Amino acid sequence: MVMLESMRTYSLDDVYETRKRRDSWWTVYFVDPVACRVALPVANRTKITPNGLTVFSLVLGAVSALCFATNHLIAGAVVFYLSFMIDCVDGKIARLKGTGTPFGLWLDYVGDRVRVVLCAGGLAYGQYALTSDVNYILLGAAVAVLDLFRYVNAPQMKRVREAVREERGERGPEPDEEHTEPLERVPHAEPLERMSHIDSLERVPLAERTRRPRSFPRRLNRFLARHRVRSHLISGIEFHAAVFVVAPLAGAWALIPLAALAGVLLLVNEIFLVYRMWRFTRRHGVASSQESREHVLV
Repeated sequence: MVMLESMRTYSLDDVYETRKRRDSWWTVYFVDPVACRVALPVANRTKITPNGLTVFSLVLGAVSALCFATNHLIAGAVVFYLSFMIDCVDGKIARLKGTGTPFGLWLDYVGDRVRVVLCAGGLAYGQYALTSDVNYILLGAAVAVLDLFRYVNAPQMKRVREAVREERGERGPEPDEEHTEPLERVPHAEPLERMSHIDSLERVPLAERTRRPRSFPRRLNRFLARHRVRSHLISGIEFHAAVFVVAPLAGAWALIPLAALAGVLLLVNEIFLVYRMWRFTRRHGVASSQESREHVLV
């Protein structure tokens, strides 16, 4: 079985099948077109493992941080893009060949955080050494804190949703409901991505749904789904792209304004997701209270 798998020649269509059903717009439009074509020869002509690609991605991330620290902004942006692109290739290879492991998921998760911290530190150090402007130190710290907050917040939100479902006695969501897939299929995907439409858990009768005209958010979500784009348009990936790719390519003048704008948008998105989770848990609390009263009356 393993020998037959190793002898198989993959096509580009096979690689396309490994893409996530929904992903960030930056990945869909600016990374996947390159990553899929890189993954094809890697799968067919090499024996590189997903974990090996993850380590290579982390090394490129360190090189990007060094470029930023020495004020080679364009080189740092290009290498950061390559690092993220390779980070996408490792997941495709894992899904294509079925060679992913739980350790690979951990390695990918930790590697992403290390890359962001290194690049934020390199960017801050390089610009501070050049200008003696303490705002760049604050910039590096803010980028690292925002990134860590998002990845600490995500699993906690997931735990809350799972706890509510357990109390309701409901089945867990299908993988695509939370824009995630089973571990054995996506061992190197961005972990614990959040469900952008928590309100969709409400059980609306079919007749009511058919009578109600589709709102603009629903139409937009359907449009984005057809193009494999997640409905929460500002996530950690777009934040990283703005800070470590777009801003450095634009020049040193854009570092603080673009990073600040991207940080504010990311924070607003996180607050919005927390608010929707709060509404979801509040409705669950009200429903549980009503059920308890009905049980007592009966």
